[in-house]
Amino acid sequence: MTINLPLKLSHLPNSLPLDGAVRIELVKGVPIFRASSLVQGRIEALLIKQKESALTSEEETELDGYEELDDYLSLVNRMIINTSLIQNEI
Repeated sequence: MTINLPLKLSHLPNSLPLDGAVRIELVKGVPIFRASSLVQGRIEALLIKQKESALTSEEETELDGYEELDDYLSLVNRMIINTSLIQNEI
């Protein structure tokens, strides 16, 4: 699967906390970036609301921003994992 990401993020969601938004955990000795439980909770709240009723345009923009940020974290994690795998082969 190919993800075409822009070279730069245009903005972060306004509700994204500047501190504590991302946590790092070790998976098989490799550091992996994950959204914090606070951010995950906000995303879940938006998704639940989306299922029950329509989101406001601000909430849609916020959810889209989280999705874009998640794509970047996934890309960074894949790059870290691939680099680790390559280094372990040497």
